Amino acid sequence: MGQQDVDELLDERHLRAFMKALLDDVRALELLLETGGLERDIRRIGAEQEYFLVDQEGHPSCSSLNVLGELDPARFTTELAQFNVEANLLPQEFGGNCLSALEKDLDEALEEVREAASRHDAHPVLVGILPSLEKGHLSLDNMTPNPRYYALNRAITALRAGVFDTRIKGVDELSMQHDNVMLEACNTSFQIHFQVSPDEFANLYNVAQLVTAPALAAAVNSPMLLGKRLWRETRVALFQQSVDARSLTHQARGQRTRVRFGDSWVEQSVLEIFREDIARFRVVLGADVEADSLQILKSGGMPELSALRLHNGTVYRWNRPCYGVHEGVAHLRIENRSLPSGPTVVDEVANAAFFFGLMVAELEEYGDVAKAMNFDVAKSNFFHAARHGLDAQFEWFDGKVWTACDLILDVLIPQAREGLEHRNIDTADIDRYLGVLEERVKTGRTGAQWMVNSWNEMPEVATRDQRQRALVSAMIKRQAEGEPCHEWGPATLSESSGWKASYRTVGQFMSTDLFTVRPHDLVDLAASLMEWEHLRYIPVEDDEGHLVGVVSYRSLLRLVGEGIASGNDPVSVESIMKKNPVQVSPDTDTIHAIRLMRESRVGCLPVVMDQKLVGLITEADLIEVSAMLLEEQLREP
Repeated sequence: MGQQDVDELLDERHLRAFMKALLDDVRALELLLETGGLERDIRRIGAEQEYFLVDQEGHPSCSSLNVLGELDPARFTTELAQFNVEANLLPQEFGGNCLSALEKDLDEALEEVREAASRHDAHPVLVGILPSLEKGHLSLDNMTPNPRYYALNRAITALRAGVFDTRIKGVDELSMQHDNVMLEACNTSFQIHFQVSPDEFANLYNVAQLVTAPALAAAVNSPMLLGKRLWRETRVALFQQSVDARSLTHQARGQRTRVRFGDSWVEQSVLEIFREDIARFRVVLGADVEADSLQILKSGGMPELSALRLHNGTVYRWNRPCYGVHEGVAHLRIENRSLPSGPTVVDEVANAAFFFGLMVAELEEYGDVAKAMNFDVAKSNFFHAARHGLDAQFEWFDGKVWTACDLILDVLIPQAREGLEHRNIDTADIDRYLGVLEERVKTGRTGAQWMVNSWNEMPEVATRDQRQRALVSAMIKRQAEGEPCHEWGPATLSESSGWKASYRTVGQFMSTDLFTVRPHDLVDLAASLMEWEHLRYIPVEDDEGHLVGVVSYRSLLRLVGEGIASGNDPVSVESIMKKNPVQVSPDTDTIHAIRLMRESRVGCLPVVMDQKLVGLITEADLIEVSAMLLEEQLREP
């Protein structure tokens, strides 16, 4: 759980004081490493679980503060958005029944959140990116009212000059601009921790970097964002862009992003990472650090290194080094942040078992993997896994190229089994969790694949919102049943909470695949588009996407009736379009839109956001809504 007590405004004096504390913490860690002051010769595992909260209709529910008010604050905490919560799981000594103990703890935490959320008409969902999220949910109004989050948003927005560009290509393409860091709140993860001894940190951290790619390929569960089918694990691309603090100048210079895989193997110690991150990334959060870490260490105490930990919490490596103190003993651990939340608890523990087993096995077999593989290969494998999941191709040792499925099934699952056996993990647990992962890989039914298949099998006449809510409802139902995702049946529209919830606002059912013309285009082009695409209305926009008018089929008929179209002089769209048309925003109530169309005697309403055309609703769309309502009423006894 991140440190919440931060300074909301960092003036130069506070910045210098915090930087001094940060450098003192690095020196204190140096002394701890030199004097053997960190715990060694013991392995522990742990995890953090993040959840989405949704309402009864499957849309995000900003109820986290109410839900957390009924939960243990030592175990549950806030996240960036009010539709997320996080649970801290109990650390387990790595051995025996630690995996089934982890599953039990996860089940209990999920049930606690379920019970608390139900009293506020909400449900928790385990998924990397919630399918029903929309851009409107990502406003600062939905940010958790916490000084840490406000300060982070201010700092990164200032460095970025206030504009966040997001571009991700998959089957579909997402291209959007946003004005705050709330895009980060689209991501939830299942973060797993692996405690290591200081003298083996470098080798084990490198192993973690190596095995993250295959572990992620088998775990992908975030294929959709804002209705777009993107990467199999879209979180990887989205997280990097959502907190990218680089200005255009820094981007052109090739400055590193705060969310990163890394650029090289670690050679000797954890200090290499901490020093590089302090050197490369500005302080964006600060706090008054009253305790002097060097003085505490000299007096025989164990420093918390709170400045170092706070700065480390603002640099988001996919494998992040962590320093912690438990019962007066300091330790190092590796936090893997790449695995998504869900699809079920048993799937998550299977992913963890695979990762932990490989950590042991690869260290035993290769020792220093940096001598056996080029770092860029491991990094490339990671991004291939995020893009393609089990369809990825990996280069492995000796330059051999494998499909992700073959590598995992033929090589890595047997190695993970050996690694878990080496740590004396209960045989029944090894069989259970690696068996779940093996079946998932054999069938290719990852959470991401289930979601995409379900989406594609739903009728095309369904609105985007209907499909999104059906996915969410199906996930809630199947997660409660507890069967691993490779046994899930596809989601169906009938699993959503009814069609009404998908037609409350025009943004839920507006057409976004629009054909438009520009003011100076020929009327002939508009007429041709109407004929080819069977359209009655075409929006007119300028080169920047601003709505400037609407051309209707009726206006074309009038043009023909007046004989203008048969003349020799070309006629422009601008000369016949209706300027300053009646328009609405995506969050306009459907009832209000119907009334507005009737009173204004128009057959279409352009939908505009931030002065840009984003959609269109027509009388045909509203006839469809009315037909569904009439059908429902006629069915009633």
